[in-house]
Amino acid sequence: MTIVENRKARFNYFIEDQIEAGIVLQGWEVKAIRAGRANIQESYVVSRGNEFFLTSCHISPLASTSTHFLPEPIRNRKLLLHSSQIIKLIAKVNQAGFTLVPLNFHYSKGHIKCEIGLAKGKKTFDKREVEKDRDWSRDQARIRRGDLKAL
Repeated sequence: MTIVENRKARFNYFIEDQIEAGIVLQGWEVKAIRAGRANIQESYVVSRGNEFFLTSCHISPLASTSTHFLPEPIRNRKLLLHSSQIIKLIAKVNQAGFTLVPLNFHYSKGHIKCEIGLAKGKKTFDKREVEKDRDWSRDQARIRRGDLKAL
């Protein structure tokens, strides 16, 4: 079940591969994500050594968060991956010009996971082509329904 989705990622990038990663969270972050108070639109994944971190992910604290604790809404959060996945991703990112973007947060067996995508950026004409195909398929559906006035 998806909690938060990065819908812009599929519009701005060609997603080549998807990998499910665990994410290191604090208690207040888990509660806030379960309440749907996370935003991953502007976030990205960076590599430091043999570790990956989710950067610029904004998680708004709940009003019921403890008063003696100052939560950081934007901080680097470590992603948990197998070593074989880490080696493969580092090779792809360094060699082929790919980037890593978070696609969504979802539940898996009661835990919050982050699905990251190995992505290559789209050019402006690619984005226009996607919009054109989407509009054409919408028009085809209208024609099939017999709703010719909408055209």
